[in-house]
Amino acid sequence: MIDAAGLRVMKAIADEGSFTAAATSLGYTQPAISQMVRRLEQRTGTVLVERVGRNVRLTEAGQVLARHATPVLAAIDAAEEEVAAIAGLRSGRVRLMAFPSASATLVPRALSLVKKRFPDVSITLTEAEPPESLAALKAGECDLAVAFAYEGTDIGRGEEDLDQFVITKLLDDEVRLAVPEGHGVSSQENVDLSVLADEPWIAGCPRCRGHLLQLTHDAGFRPDVAYETEDYVAVMGLVAEGLGVALIPDLILRTVHHPDVVALPITPASRRSIMAVTTSDLQRVPAVKATLEALTESAAAQSTASTVRAPEPTFSI
Repeated sequence: MIDAAGLRVMKAIADEGSFTAAATSLGYTQPAISQMVRRLEQRTGTVLVERVGRNVRLTEAGQVLARHATPVLAAIDAAEEEVAAIAGLRSGRVRLMAFPSASATLVPRALSLVKKRFPDVSITLTEAEPPESLAALKAGECDLAVAFAYEGTDIGRGEEDLDQFVITKLLDDEVRLAVPEGHGVSSQENVDLSVLADEPWIAGCPRCRGHLLQLTHDAGFRPDVAYETEDYVAVMGLVAEGLGVALIPDLILRTVHHPDVVALPITPASRRSIMAVTTSDLQRVPAVKATLEALTESAAAQSTASTVRAPEPTFSI
């Protein structure tokens, strides 16, 4: 009923003492001011301005509006400034969720790019595996999720309606076999998983374990899962000690190395797709869009990196 323009007019009349002076201060014509006052009086159902000769003075109701105008207009101006800052990437917040191996590889470079380009944009990071991150996105608890899916599956494991999401593919991540140095297959160029039917296996997250079971089923056996851990540093340590073999994606092998572990391609090849997921509305938010673009750049850099068969260690395990 009472709009910001009406409040500005009432404050100007209170400050200037006449329609003409109020019009000058606001950049309006005097008839426009008169019309706005009449419209506001119609909306409020009472007289707001009393004319006294060439001057005017506010009635009690007009004084109430003028008094409240200052804090209300200040709040509107502050809100407009904050929105303009967000739209212009002078500020903004992005709640990002990513699975652990992405948070150790793709995400740091992306965060660095955003920080350099838009120092006042704030990004918070929480680790979560899909589909938990997708559920958080659906619930409004995050703005952008980095998720993955193995070939033949979707990122929601059939538990989410994917039509509600905007999915941007970042890269394909090859899955390799990790065996201890000197293992019987360590010198092979490609390894058929069927030759490892009698080996103890090390399994990771639930989705990774499901992928292992599917691949070994296709190879004609059910694996003996001797150890389960989502910590790939621990996985490499277990493999190095000859306690089992494991499937490890390239994205992890680029950050977690062990001098006594060899990573080999498998036959048939297996990959997982790494994706950034948001909604159509959030994708239009400048800070979210900038973060998505940075993730895409980071993924492109990762894609050009080569995985070495037996990399030099970056730390000791």
